[in-house]
Amino acid sequence: MKFTLTLCLFLTYTFAHSQTNNDSIAIVNLLDKAATTFRSGDAKAYADCWHVQPYSVILISTVDGKAITIPAEALGKSSSAMGHGGYVTVSNYRMSIHSDNGWTSFDEISTAKDGTKTYSYEVWMVEKINGEWKLVAASMHFYKQP
Repeated sequence: MKFTLTLCLFLTYTFAHSQTNNDSIAIVNLLDKAATTFRSGDAKAYADCWHVQPYSVILISTVDGKAITIPAEALGKSSSAMGHGGYVTVSNYRMSIHSDNGWTSFDEISTAKDGTKTYSYEVWMVEKINGEWKLVAASMHFYKQP
């Protein structure tokens, strides 16, 4: 009886951990796709990363202390900020995943085509829609490198 209970607990833990691992990888891949398609100007592929909800928003705090809010109706659409090239380096991922929703935070260094770097701490909210992770909101906090 102890063996059966131990085996059941082990299999439950293994499956749950495996699923969380798969979800973590899928979320990181989604964030990578969003960053890549945004920088390349591929509005259709970028929009595919989003599932805009009435509560969707991007809140940005700038280096000079201003706050910018991008409302739900503008998310996942082409904008003048898209398509400027460059690349991104992300580190220090932290995640919390709960079945069909979660969040992730990370540190980002964005490098423009001319080599200019911008630094941010970011928090992205995600939801699983029809079995696929989608972006629903974000908070980006830009800072000057010390």
